[in-house]
Amino acid sequence: MEKRPRALVTGGAGFLGSHLCERLLDEGCSVVCMDNLITGSLRNIEHLFGREGFVFVKHDVTNFIHVPGRLDYILHFASPASPIDYLKLPIQTLKVGSLGTHKALGLAKSKGSRFLLASTSEVYGDPLVHPQPESYWGNVHPVGPRGVYDEAKRFAEALTMAYHRHHGVETRIVRIFNTYGPRMRAGDGRVVPTFINQALAGEPLTVFGDGSQTRSFCYVDDLVEGLWRLLNSDYAEPVNIGNPKEMTVLQFAEEIVRLTGSKSKIVFEPLPEDDPKVRQPDITLAKKLLAWEPKVPLDQGLERTIAYFEHA
Repeated sequence: MEKRPRALVTGGAGFLGSHLCERLLDEGCSVVCMDNLITGSLRNIEHLFGREGFVFVKHDVTNFIHVPGRLDYILHFASPASPIDYLKLPIQTLKVGSLGTHKALGLAKSKGSRFLLASTSEVYGDPLVHPQPESYWGNVHPVGPRGVYDEAKRFAEALTMAYHRHHGVETRIVRIFNTYGPRMRAGDGRVVPTFINQALAGEPLTVFGDGSQTRSFCYVDDLVEGLWRLLNSDYAEPVNIGNPKEMTVLQFAEEIVRLTGSKSKIVFEPLPEDDPKVRQPDITLAKKLLAWEPKVPLDQGLERTIAYFEHA
């Protein structure tokens, strides 16, 4: 009988999911990585196939999930996660947040698993409170183009808490803020891979609006450390995990140009509908509860990410 903990990671072939699979293996878990590969890629996990205790299952979690044997942890990361993806796949995004979360929670209930939901800072919408604490209910446009992702995650949080309160499932909810690092998809439309690829190709960096909107960027290793600590905590309510060091999108574009040594110019394009003007996590709770805060400086994290894209 295998003694090591066994984890299921849905969306495990995605950017965050693949790093999470790797960390769980490093912590001595065996891992079932599940993905339908709509936005995930086998390339993200090919280095894990030789590792003992790692299994990949191609499956769409909006359908019934069957995993034979014991499951100690279920980490639900399946979902398109960038605006370009969820605008192209709006119904799949809503389905994975609702039906997919329901199926994964049903599995957690039947197996007695601890369940961790990957939620998002997008539940705060275009926030009227800054920085955003977990107690803030958000300012979301439910029928706007971004609503398919924001509301899917808000529903997933409500469903997770219902399973916790009504069925006694052990649940954890992480609200993930902008995260970057190796294995991001080049064409996913998010600011980090877009700027890096434009700079490496010597193309103009496209900044939306006047670039005064702010973001905060957390390196993926820091995020995964926070996830691991949250998984092993005993706290069921949402927790922000992100880097509170805020900067404007224009400053970020200038930093990418500097680090790549690119001759690229910066050009400005109209701001998309419902694009948040500010985004900065209040991580007071994570510091207190998990003794967690980000450690990797932006320039170091970006250098590692740029190196990945140079060889991609």
